[in-house]
Amino acid sequence: MKKIRAAIVGYGNIGRFTLEALEAAPDFEIAGVVRRQGSKDCPKELSDYSVVSDITELKDVDVAILATPTRSCEEYAKKILPLGINTVDSFDIHTKILEYRNSLDKVNKETNTVSVIAAGWDPGSDSVVRTLMESLAPKGLSYTNFGPGMSMGHSVCVRSKAGVKDALSMTIPLGEGIHRRMVYVELEEGASLEEVTAAIKADPYFASDETHVFQVSSVDDVRDMGHGVHLVRKGVSGKTQNQRMEFSMSINNPALTAQILVNVARASLRQQPGCYTMIEIPVVDLLPGDRELHISHLV
Repeated sequence: MKKIRAAIVGYGNIGRFTLEALEAAPDFEIAGVVRRQGSKDCPKELSDYSVVSDITELKDVDVAILATPTRSCEEYAKKILPLGINTVDSFDIHTKILEYRNSLDKVNKETNTVSVIAAGWDPGSDSVVRTLMESLAPKGLSYTNFGPGMSMGHSVCVRSKAGVKDALSMTIPLGEGIHRRMVYVELEEGASLEEVTAAIKADPYFASDETHVFQVSSVDDVRDMGHGVHLVRKGVSGKTQNQRMEFSMSINNPALTAQILVNVARASLRQQPGCYTMIEIPVVDLLPGDRELHISHLV
């Protein structure tokens, strides 16, 4: 069986765990890693792989896994898709997903490629669970309670603010889908905590949540990549009231995101040209190997 050749674009936390997930996957091989600095100061674990500054320097890439900040996903995807390479990403701004999907879908149709977007664990795998729960109780209410744990997207957002050297954003569940953001910042010399706090609270990532910002001497001293989620739906099946469903998990945030990205990279090779979210993809396509074998033991 010909293996899927995947390139990792970006090599931060998600990129590192994506490397591990690809190494463990039986149906993938790593085409290379794309870093802004190329092979300069290359981490030891990449010594066996091609490390470049542009994906055009790699050969025979089937799919690019975009381990990049959310706000740069579209830019990278629109540069890569015309090369005939599929893209997958973990874009996580919920309110912008449909707009992003529609924009990328046009490029996919023009270039005969596939993109899978918003494919982390939320949005992503949690979206699949929410969809299933809503189908089981079509009338009712769903609540997604995150944490307590580190939000990668929110942490990246804070690190982009002027005056911030490093940052950690923790999500604290308050119940019924309401959350508090606890942000710990390590500031550049001369930076103002008041100005940084104002910039954080004004950002769409934080504007709708209760947010507290604290200065620390070292973010590494408080960093914990653990996270979790508890999904609840209470509703009506047919005309029967009081149907209640729950789903919970406790995870390493970037490791699970990376695994999901590898899963959807596989699934991208099984779809027709276009842009997809995870709820649009058959879940069996996320698994390696023969579909009928999975049906025989999972159904």
